[in-house]
Amino acid sequence: MKIVDEFFGCDVFGPAAMQRYLPHAIYKQMIDVMEHGKELPKEIADTVANAMKDWAMDKGATHYTHWFQPMTGITAEKHDAFINPTGPNSVISDFRGKELIKGEPDASSFPSGGLRATFEARGYTAWDPTSFAFVKEKTLYIPTLFCSYDGSSLDKKTPLLRSIDALDKAAVRLLNLMGYHTKKITITVGPEQEYFLIDENLFKQRLDLMVTGRTLFGAPPVKGQELDDHYFGNIDERVKAYMEEVDQELWKLGVFAKTEHKEVAPCQFELAPVFSSVNSANDQNQITMDVLKRVARHHGFVCLLHEKPFEGVNGSGKHNNWSFSTDSHENLLEPGDDPKDNIRFLTILAAIIKGVDEYQDLLRLSVASAGNDHRLGANEAPPAIISIYLGDELTAILEAIEQGKEYVENTNRKLELGVSALPPISKDSTDRNRTSPFAFTGNKFEFRMLGSSLNISCPNTILNTIVAEELTQFADELENYAPEQRTEHVISMIQKTLKEHKRILFSGNGYSEEWRQEAKKRGLQELKTTADALPHYTDPKNLAMFEKHKVYSANELHARENILLENYYQVVLIEARTMAYMLRKQILPAVFEYEAKLATIIQTKKASGINSPLEEKILFNINEPLEFVSNHLETLENLIDKVPASEKEKAQYAADELLPLMEAIRTLTDSIEQNIPKDFWPLPDYNDLLFKSVQ
Repeated sequence: MKIVDEFFGCDVFGPAAMQRYLPHAIYKQMIDVMEHGKELPKEIADTVANAMKDWAMDKGATHYTHWFQPMTGITAEKHDAFINPTGPNSVISDFRGKELIKGEPDASSFPSGGLRATFEARGYTAWDPTSFAFVKEKTLYIPTLFCSYDGSSLDKKTPLLRSIDALDKAAVRLLNLMGYHTKKITITVGPEQEYFLIDENLFKQRLDLMVTGRTLFGAPPVKGQELDDHYFGNIDERVKAYMEEVDQELWKLGVFAKTEHKEVAPCQFELAPVFSSVNSANDQNQITMDVLKRVARHHGFVCLLHEKPFEGVNGSGKHNNWSFSTDSHENLLEPGDDPKDNIRFLTILAAIIKGVDEYQDLLRLSVASAGNDHRLGANEAPPAIISIYLGDELTAILEAIEQGKEYVENTNRKLELGVSALPPISKDSTDRNRTSPFAFTGNKFEFRMLGSSLNISCPNTILNTIVAEELTQFADELENYAPEQRTEHVISMIQKTLKEHKRILFSGNGYSEEWRQEAKKRGLQELKTTADALPHYTDPKNLAMFEKHKVYSANELHARENILLENYYQVVLIEARTMAYMLRKQILPAVFEYEAKLATIIQTKKASGINSPLEEKILFNINEPLEFVSNHLETLENLIDKVPASEKEKAQYAADELLPLMEAIRTLTDSIEQNIPKDFWPLPDYNDLLFKSVQ
């Protein structure tokens, strides 16, 4: 058994590999480039590229690829060999600085939302030196950005890097105005990843799973998650072997895979990493999803990352644990030991509260997808209403500050709230609220609305930007005051913020209908579907904020809105086509065959003078919903053929017309399944999928 610390990160061109393969002076320059986001000096580019090539070839690599994240949300790669011809029958291994820094993959078929026309095919990749290159399956992967000829972002990663710069600039400015000497902040994220494992042979018998990632049909299993006996249970040997290989692969790639356990639903599991810088966390989560899926096949499994693959049991999310700290490693979301530290903490907290309230729409749309719509709002995930949970103690402290009153701790110790004295706050002053979409958990915020297949760049880009905006507004105010007046004004600024934005704070059951009604009274938004949420991307206030902080241009925002709306429509349309196909080709023929057998039994009994009430009842229970299914299917096929004009109309059409009809068809078909013998039903049922896969 290998010792982990001896091979961790062995397939990453990190500091240890750089130190070994680069001259010392160039190594120091590279570390400076990576830590401070500086541009790689041209004069050392060839040396760095050659060293990276030598290291990769020593690891068995024969090719390299500029690895990027287009607006599809998944990763993309084009592989080139490390060879150049030197004669008719000879080559030399070669990799130059210009090939490392910039690529031209064309990639014209990726959605661009109008940012470039197909005939202007050139798309460019640019090396992101702040994220480590790595070797996987004999290829050197170089993390890159993807942009058009005019510099417009065509990817998920470029806006994330811009948002990191925006939050860094705003936070450093505010902290220095408050008297802290800060040069840089670091944003960290730890994305917990949920997933399902099912048997590969069963998967291949379900067209809906293969095409859409979720089951479009399926009567409830005899046992679901009622007993909570799967959650944190003993891990099956076959699954354990899978998890061990996943860990090995991730550790070699420098991913801090830490925690793994059974989740609530049958066949559902979770993997959680230690937090890392948001850019690395983004790349590493993409690597994690790839490894989870790839390794599953080695063990006869298929890994499902769809948010809701099975009706009636929990779907899968991805909890995004977000925080940021100073260059002296002080977590800005961790309460301090003295009043001065708590002023800083409460200022940052107030800015986050204000940002989340003012930009609820952006946070909601950052997690919007066809898959996640099936999960949000069920009794397993937060509703499509944004709110913040702070815990009882912190909420009480904020209420006291807002009202200018003294705060009394549980120990009955009174603490005066003044300019120079604020209450000490416990470093673990919160409990957990699993029903909250955005919960403070002691030293970070846990954004719990992300779907399991989501690229985490978008929610973190938006979170970074809205907090940057609020910190900038605070800094703009403070600049109007002399240094000795600023502490007093910070407290009044916190009080004002809490009075105006406390509606976003909620500590109760986020799953309840009562909260929906209360949220409506408070004026909070409930954007139930992706079609409802995405058009808010280009609301004037949102356009203005993103342009102000240079995270997105207006054209880039309009492009993303159109791409995501079109994607939502296409996903639902593919599901509708798959449903119609499965009904026509698989389910209806099987039902007709069983009906014919039942009818024969009934006729035979009647000819013998025997009543057949049981058979007749079963036939009735099948035939009654079957007539509705047949009619609905014809309607669905007609709806599939209609194509609305604009992207917004397409998305709304999918949400308002296709999905409700598909749900009605599913409900009826599932009731038919419950009356059909297993041998006649053409698909593996939920009992097979959920209990044969990992037992």
